[in-house]
Amino acid sequence: MTALKLVAVSAGLGKPSSTRLLADRLTEATRKHLEPERQVEVRVIELRDLARDIANNMVTGFPSPALDEAIEAVTGAGGVIAVTPIFTASYSGLFKSFFDVIDHTALAGKPVLVGATGGTARHSLALEHALRPMFAYLRAVVAPTAVYAASEDWGTSAGSQGEDLATRVTRAAGELAGLMRHGQATTGAGEAVPFEERLAALRL
Repeated sequence: MTALKLVAVSAGLGKPSSTRLLADRLTEATRKHLEPERQVEVRVIELRDLARDIANNMVTGFPSPALDEAIEAVTGAGGVIAVTPIFTASYSGLFKSFFDVIDHTALAGKPVLVGATGGTARHSLALEHALRPMFAYLRAVVAPTAVYAASEDWGTSAGSQGEDLATRVTRAAGELAGLMRHGQATTGAGEAVPFEERLAALRL
């Protein structure tokens, strides 16, 4: 059986960064939900390493080989985890620019889990008023639970959203895994499973 491809996109600027740490936790939790039932092929894309390529693509309209390969990895994945730091109550410019250079139809029907990091819990609503609408516009299938991690959430029993970070990560990862499993099913005509049926697979 072909391995499921899971790609995480991290827009963290530091090295290491809390954004990458959250992306790694979500990726590992999703992998655990899918294995051993299915083999999972994991890839993490660090946008900081592609910043110049993304800027050049915005100006010229042509991706570099490295950026083109990253775009193909995202568009060819069975599921995507997208995590950004929050600046001025929204996603980072680097994060938005990367998804701007991807064809606007390439993520249609793609299971996506969104996450974000920030200094305080005040920015958590950016997941709902910025990230979720962006992926809805791209017609991706966004997991119901979005995960925000403020500085206070790391290493505490109760975080900014009333639950500890580990609980939110586990629930969100389970939802993405459910969407990825169901997304592999097709009708006899080879058509994608309807959006409503994918959500039903979550059994929430």
